[in-house]
Amino acid sequence: MSDRLHDLYAEQGQSAWLDNLRRDYITSGKLVEIRDGGARGLTSNPSIFQKAIQGSADYDEQFHELIADNADGNTHDVIEDYWSLVIQDIHGACDVFSKMYDHSNGVDGYVSVEVAPNLAHDGPGTESAARELHERINRRNLMVKIPGTEEGLAPIQQMIAEGRSINVTLIFSLPRYADVIEAYIAGLEQLAADPEADLSKVASVASFFISRVDVEVDKRLEANGSDEALALRGKAAVAQGKLAYKLFAEQFSGPRWDALAARGARVQRPLWASTGAKNPDYSDVLYVNELIGPDTVNTLPDATLDAFVDHGTVARRVDADVSDAESVWAALPGVGVDMDDVAAQLEREGVSSFAKAFDELIDALATKAAGLSG
Repeated sequence: MSDRLHDLYAEQGQSAWLDNLRRDYITSGKLVEIRDGGARGLTSNPSIFQKAIQGSADYDEQFHELIADNADGNTHDVIEDYWSLVIQDIHGACDVFSKMYDHSNGVDGYVSVEVAPNLAHDGPGTESAARELHERINRRNLMVKIPGTEEGLAPIQQMIAEGRSINVTLIFSLPRYADVIEAYIAGLEQLAADPEADLSKVASVASFFISRVDVEVDKRLEANGSDEALALRGKAAVAQGKLAYKLFAEQFSGPRWDALAARGARVQRPLWASTGAKNPDYSDVLYVNELIGPDTVNTLPDATLDAFVDHGTVARRVDADVSDAESVWAALPGVGVDMDDVAAQLEREGVSSFAKAFDELIDALATKAAGLSG
């Protein structure tokens, strides 16, 4: 087996996390193999669970038991069944990665699960749901995912202030990323007001979605059609990632951060999400190779993980050629690409995509429950 994933962390300080979870990965031992092959954590989302639960019979036995337990004649709560199925998978994955959590002293070994996607623009609902998931799942290596929408910022800060580990997801812009960093640091400052608080027990990642940026920007560049515009295809996503890393390095330094670090606080690592190349003309490891660097995470779907293990390049690139990234960024408005508008559209699409997957799965479970009850 290739040592690339191990080398990625040992040599460059980047953690590879698997961006997938299925029941049979746990029951067959495959998740242990993936962990031993160098994956240092795992992320999930509503789309992943839709594919897992609808795409196999691995959940049928548990679902049948949940239906059978509903003997009171009331309308069956299919959404609660969904969470029962998901939480069993999350518990299993947390158990697989618990030793990684211990051996890394809480740096890695995390498993992420997302609050219900219909809460993306409901701040109080998100806060309540995130707290409930932390308490219900009750694993020290759990990260609850909160969308980095404007409404998600206050719940993120509050969860950090309560000492809970959070994965901030669906980040598409540098200004929003700056807001997410502020929410994290402000939350830690609230927590630090308690002189007994152990800041080292709180971890967070800020999940920047990468490949979707190029998909949308390339579409706009091709609509422009000029040579200048076409020359920028496939460059915006990596450029934004490098500028995000520059912002990360700037914000997690200086007196304000040093005061928290002295209390044991950990940096909120940038996490590169959506790193499978969607354009077949681009390298299938483009969004891995170009964003390697210390204090970062890359969460990889199975195919991208396999591709990187096979032919990826372990070399620090995230802070290389930053002036080129700045030039790309400066050139985009001149060819009609408004990156604020791109980010707003991608956020809407991201929230909608997860909500659609969730709703479709709930509908399928409701149909199955009705058939079983009948």
